[in-house]
Amino acid sequence: MVKIKPFAALRPPKEIAHEVASRPYDVLNSLEAKAEAGEKSLLHIIKPEIDFDPMIDEHAPEAYAKAVENFRLWQQRGWLQQDDKERYYIYAQTMNRRTQYGLVAAASVDDYLEGRIKKHELTRKDKEEDRMIHVRMQNANIEPVFFACPDVPEMNQIVKTIVERQPPEYDFVTDDGFGHHFWVIDDEAVNARITQIFAGVPAMYVADGHHRSAAAALVGAEKRKANPNHTGREEYNYFMAVIFPESHLQIIDYNRVVKDLNGLTPARFIDRLCESFDVTKLGATPCAPAALHHFSMYLDGCWYALKAKPGAYNDNDPIETLDVTVLSNWVFDRILCLGDLRTSKRIDFVGGIRGLGELQRRVDSGEMAVAFALFPVSMKQLIDIADSGHIMPPKTTWFEPKLRSGLTVHKLTNE
Repeated sequence: MVKIKPFAALRPPKEIAHEVASRPYDVLNSLEAKAEAGEKSLLHIIKPEIDFDPMIDEHAPEAYAKAVENFRLWQQRGWLQQDDKERYYIYAQTMNRRTQYGLVAAASVDDYLEGRIKKHELTRKDKEEDRMIHVRMQNANIEPVFFACPDVPEMNQIVKTIVERQPPEYDFVTDDGFGHHFWVIDDEAVNARITQIFAGVPAMYVADGHHRSAAAALVGAEKRKANPNHTGREEYNYFMAVIFPESHLQIIDYNRVVKDLNGLTPARFIDRLCESFDVTKLGATPCAPAALHHFSMYLDGCWYALKAKPGAYNDNDPIETLDVTVLSNWVFDRILCLGDLRTSKRIDFVGGIRGLGELQRRVDSGEMAVAFALFPVSMKQLIDIADSGHIMPPKTTWFEPKLRSGLTVHKLTNE
């Protein structure tokens, strides 16, 4: 069973929360961050290279040092203020008139290291180390990770009651049209009961933020080893997460664009596709796939519908049933010979939030030769894979909306 605890968050005053809150570090590049960052934005802490002119490499020692300086300044200026006691918080997001409600909590390092917080993606050591440097130097989890957990009716009712009876502490809409709503849970009995409820939850799942999760847990383990007086009650034994019930979450499509056809003409490429797919020419109007094992393809100014033939997938295997696996096995490996998708320079991945028009644009521009739109993975598929100990292929899941960073920060000290 998992263990969570409340924590005393460092967070912005109500009147400037919308100015401090930012998109996560890994969804925008340095130029985009520089253009987007207002004076109080957390981007100055999580993307500190934007404060240099000309901008420096985000991994330069000066950038890490600037992050520490900015974190200190944000506290000194009162843009991040320490709560007076440990609490849980509710963070809700609204997209397309649909709201998902998450619990902001401190998750256990032991649960991550011992597999009760389950992963579905591989992490890269270089990216882990980059995040670990930030956690070490700041002595804090600046950004939360995004977890899913099984629905617990009592927990859902607690959240519903608080939301209906208590006005939100923060309530704002960002430029992308997404709503962000935040409640502080002050009732000590309710906070205690939440801790008890999660003691009966068998597992949690990393939805988004695998590198941040790994980095936070590994730094916690480092601090434990370095402390001769370690008791297990130290704040570094926990890291910050927002935990959503699985029924609240929707995964959107994560699509692919490829630079070339491996020497094939469009006609010959389609002939090869017909070996494993039923291929139907659609025309110039974009059309999204409507079911598992169905794909949309844009090639040479035209959209096509692809349906995988029996034998191209195995619905009894949690990995072989995934459409990313089908596409990789029968198109990217067998026809296009792309090699390792994690390192190949011939493929790129496009979040479905950008729409099918972005796929078409990148092919029409000549940058890419062909685009594929996939049917989204389900939460059940994600959980089945994590429970079985398997790992999804790269770039399989895209969660939207992304958590805004800066509404809470978790210090790793017990001050």
